[in-house]
Amino acid sequence: MNDNLKGSVLMVASMAGFALEDMFIKSATAVVPVGQALIIFGLIGMLVFCAMTARRGERLLHPAILTPPLAIRSACEVAARLFYTLAIALTLLSSASAILQATPLVVAMGAVLFFHETVGWRRWSAIAIGFVGVLIILRPGLAGFEFASIFAVLGTLGFAGRDLATRAAPPTMSNRQLGIYGFAMLIVAGTILLSITGGAIWPDVWTWINLCAATLFGVAGYYAITAAMRIGEISFVTPFRYTRLVFAMVLGILVFAERPDALTIIGSLVIVGSGLYTVFRSRKVDGP
Repeated sequence: MNDNLKGSVLMVASMAGFALEDMFIKSATAVVPVGQALIIFGLIGMLVFCAMTARRGERLLHPAILTPPLAIRSACEVAARLFYTLAIALTLLSSASAILQATPLVVAMGAVLFFHETVGWRRWSAIAIGFVGVLIILRPGLAGFEFASIFAVLGTLGFAGRDLATRAAPPTMSNRQLGIYGFAMLIVAGTILLSITGGAIWPDVWTWINLCAATLFGVAGYYAITAAMRIGEISFVTPFRYTRLVFAMVLGILVFAERPDALTIIGSLVIVGSGLYTVFRSRKVDGP
């Protein structure tokens, strides 16, 4: 297989891993509080990345952890995980995942604001249309509006901020070291939420299985997406991120008996379509 084909296969695999991670987290939060699930998930994941880092002879505490980009990345990670986990716990998995697909659009807008990248009117239009897709799913002011869906929007903003801050992170830090700090922030987010809600319990065997499975697929997904972005051309590989929505909808239907309505499906298609246009348009020079 050529590099682009390998990258696309890895990207699809990573999206499947993240969708399964969401499914297991949603199952676990049916038993334990969301904050507690985040703490356990973050602790297991952090230990896994610590072991991987130590095995490679790398420092567990990198000096760059105190730099502004890492501080911003950590804050965004806390917000992203906190709000998105609340979203998948309180709303349909398919709806939360659909809103999350707007992340590349937010990143594209952030690249203009913070990294001074040039974006023409065509891509600005695609970004605006993508956000219209989010509004279609949210349906504010209509009878089907779910206030908890706002958590998915806030989570999307957090993930976009994390991705932008990661780009500014010192190149001397390995992906394994970033993984340690990323999962550590889950513990922080979970502690904040659990201190507000309380209600911690000792998980039963099935809940432990769900949390461990979520960690397994989460770590695997993280590594697969990292490899995908390094092997293939970004413009070729990135569109395959949208397969996460397909996996999430299938899992939502099969595991949680969800039935996405017409507006959710239409909004999802609008977001994916605008995102694909933004990616492919990035390979060309926008007109005036």
